[in-house]
Amino acid sequence: MFRFILPSSKLVMICCLLVLTTVSMLFNSPKALSHGYVEGPASRAALCASGVNQDCGSIVYEPQSLEAPKGFPTAGPTDGHIASANGVFPKLDEQSATRWSKVNMSSGSNTFTWKLTANHSTASWKYYITKTNWNPNAPLSRDSFDLTPFCSVPYNGSQPPFSYTNSCNVPDRSGYHVILAVWEVADTPNAFYNVIDVNFSGTNPVDNVAPTPPTALVATATAATSTSLSWKASSDNVGVTGYKIYNGATLIGNVSGTTTSYTVTGLTASTAYTFTVKAVDAAGNESAASNSVSVTTTTPPANDTTAPTSPGGLHVMGTPTASSIQLMWTASTDNVGVTGYKIYNGSTLVTTTSGTATSYTVTNLEANTTYNFSVYAVDAAGNQSAASTVSGKTAAAATAPAWAANTQYTVGTIVSYNNLTYKCLLTHTSQVDWIPSATPTLWQVQ
Repeated sequence: MFRFILPSSKLVMICCLLVLTTVSMLFNSPKALSHGYVEGPASRAALCASGVNQDCGSIVYEPQSLEAPKGFPTAGPTDGHIASANGVFPKLDEQSATRWSKVNMSSGSNTFTWKLTANHSTASWKYYITKTNWNPNAPLSRDSFDLTPFCSVPYNGSQPPFSYTNSCNVPDRSGYHVILAVWEVADTPNAFYNVIDVNFSGTNPVDNVAPTPPTALVATATAATSTSLSWKASSDNVGVTGYKIYNGATLIGNVSGTTTSYTVTGLTASTAYTFTVKAVDAAGNESAASNSVSVTTTTPPANDTTAPTSPGGLHVMGTPTASSIQLMWTASTDNVGVTGYKIYNGSTLVTTTSGTATSYTVTNLEANTTYNFSVYAVDAAGNQSAASTVSGKTAAAATAPAWAANTQYTVGTIVSYNNLTYKCLLTHTSQVDWIPSATPTLWQVQ
């Protein structure tokens, strides 16, 4: 709770407004740009983010942040904290036979879909399941699981797409069980741990009701190699957990249940396409298709050999953190149109943005290190501008004391959390879920 000295009624009003602002920002905090989570069949964290699971704590803002040391079962999160990434999101460790909503599943072949927000080079994907005689009312521990993964997919350091699937043969089970999905990253010492609450036998009411179809699908900003789709949200008796985007009969993309737009890239110029969208829920029910929308990509001018102008005013925006630097530039121009920007860290391509982007945050950098960045503009004919370059240096690694729950903090106090440094903005006693990254009214990143 907040503690204020209130000498006058005016200060009482100001403090009330501050509290209301804090609550509003807590409930509307954007998800951090982190790493990834299982969206199908929906993980415990994904169902928290979509509102199907209740009383989840701050994981609702960042289901992609369940990161802990890799090496399970010999290493990794400790017993009792497997679901919460070693206690970072403690609500997820609450365990009972009725605590969490469950997704319906049959044994045998099943597809697991990861939504990645940073597609690290990957060592492997592994999936574990609870034993036939596990205790669903005890905290999840290594003794809860068969410690030989029922599905193990080596990835050999490759970089996966942002929507990645594994097809796995799930062992025979009945009733309530938990699947532990592990994404082992190759270029960091960590992995991402997601638990999926599964109902194999209908001990809970079976959800056989599909979402309503998405409506009002439209296409805008069609170019030679891309088009942007948007639609109106579906509804469901439990909750929509995602949307599937189809080109004809071919699945080309997935987005979360709170997203109602998608940019299709990699298209061929002067070609007709027909797109539809379907909604899915946590039980795997899929809606009928939305209305279809047909587009024909544009035709680049013949013999377009004119490159775009270089991005202007490339600079480092704001103060770099120990692991990230934000780049910003002014838009390039082209005789036809700029379709994208290529961002390089030294000689390594980091990403290619859309042609409307004028900023990008480069992440996963080393602390206290100088980096040289280049940005190029490209057009539909493949012409590339000259480079704009800038250097930036990351901040030193945080040395402040680690943030802790149930602690009194005063204005100006400096703490560290997840390798970032934060300054206290309001005197308060911290609660378990009031982590600095999810409470911008209480903490400001330095």
